[in-house]
Amino acid sequence: MIVINAKECIVGRVATVAAKQALLGETIAVVNCEQAVITGRKKYLLEEWKRKRDMGTWATGPFYHRQPDRLFRRMIRGMLSYKQEKGKNAYERIMCYLGIPEQFRNEKLETVAGSHISKVPNLKYVTLQEIAKHLGAK
Repeated sequence: MIVINAKECIVGRVATVAAKQALLGETIAVVNCEQAVITGRKKYLLEEWKRKRDMGTWATGPFYHRQPDRLFRRMIRGMLSYKQEKGKNAYERIMCYLGIPEQFRNEKLETVAGSHISKVPNLKYVTLQEIAKHLGAK
């Protein structure tokens, strides 16, 4: 089992590593999902996520959750062929958590190399927690 710490890491870079490892048969747990970041202008990102959330109907979708850990898992799903058998199995092996659950307190947390927000030349980014609050999460 691989436990990835997403604190102050770029979502896409962590998600690609998680998706690739899940396709190889590893079980992945991503912790501190609410502190992961998406780069870009804050106003644009909040409007874009609100548009995605409001799109479609209640019966036909697309369905976007409000919680940051579910948003993160949905982003990982986009990197998998989740309609095929190998993608479904890989997606089941990935779990995302808010904070660090009790079962992972003593485990070694890994970070993805080159994914820290300090690698970005500008300071324009939004945390998943801010996006979730904008979408109406508690």
